[in-house]
Amino acid sequence: MDREGVGRVCLALPGATLDHPFGDDHDAYKVGGKMFVMVGATGGVSFKVSDIAYEVLTESGHARPAPYMARAKWVNLPQIDDWADEELADHIQSAHAIIVGKLTKKARAELGL
Repeated sequence: MDREGVGRVCLALPGATLDHPFGDDHDAYKVGGKMFVMVGATGGVSFKVSDIAYEVLTESGHARPAPYMARAKWVNLPQIDDWADEELADHIQSAHAIIVGKLTKKARAELGL
């Protein structure tokens, strides 16, 4: 998968939007105003994971703690194509679901989620 592929997967999810809060070279995908995936300027991708997935992925070396976001259980892949497309798409969908689950009922209703 490449940067555009990540964008296609993210924007296909309900209520997902693209923002550039850190500059035009960083793509931040959000739902309800909260980020669930970010693609960096150098081609890496970071995304939200569950507590258990964070431990498994970082301890196995399959992903590394995301810079500045590790305390919130985000992982980073230095290159988007480090994983198979289907595996990355599954994690993107999970990241979206985790963030949707943290939204208020009102916010979810406004987004039709």
